[in-house]
Amino acid sequence: MSSKVLIVDDEEAIVKLVSFNLEKEGFETLAAYDGREALDIIRREPLDLVVLDVMLPEMDGLSLCRQLRLDGIQVPILMLTAKDGEIDKVLGLEIGADDYLTKPFSPRELVARVRALLRRTKEAKDEPEELLKLGSLEIFPLRYEVRRDGRELDLTSREFELLLLFCQNKGIVMSREQILEKVWGYDFYGDARVVDVHIRHLREKIEIDPSNPRYIKTVRGVGYKLQQPEELM
Repeated sequence: MSSKVLIVDDEEAIVKLVSFNLEKEGFETLAAYDGREALDIIRREPLDLVVLDVMLPEMDGLSLCRQLRLDGIQVPILMLTAKDGEIDKVLGLEIGADDYLTKPFSPRELVARVRALLRRTKEAKDEPEELLKLGSLEIFPLRYEVRRDGRELDLTSREFELLLLFCQNKGIVMSREQILEKVWGYDFYGDARVVDVHIRHLREKIEIDPSNPRYIKTVRGVGYKLQQPEELM
């Protein structure tokens, strides 16, 4: 069964360009031209991914992304931003977008980003269910679920994949570039601060005191590492 992708952009030419290139690669596409229309579609349609422009009428892309995450809808989101939209990129990542692509973009890169996001989501879901324990955290890979002291935490798919990566590499220091490659799944041309933004958000959700993290430690000048379980006792 082909993956279903919703394209949200108020420029008809962009929607047609994205739809043509995704459908050529075997994807099924839907289109929305404003944020309210997109929200209605996402709430009623089973989707595999959303390509979401920041600048939209009725409800902008950032507000839509925030609302989806508040509603507990964790569909992967690839956000489209303007060339000079650095603030948009950071805000988008902070409120739950999984990746971003800067306009103008090449159709080939767009397809690569979509495939990478879908692949990562599928690989995580296909893994055998196994309860991972880390301090007071319980992690269920198949269900994309994390609990702390029995209470479920509201992680985005990208935050969950980051936590899972760290769990699979306990005690190993990973650079931002290594994390980008393993979690984003493609040659990333952008700012490594993408990793910092996601890790900051992950810490805010899993740590009792995010300013003094117990789980994910910063190794200055190198990257990040997850402490060994025995260090968390």
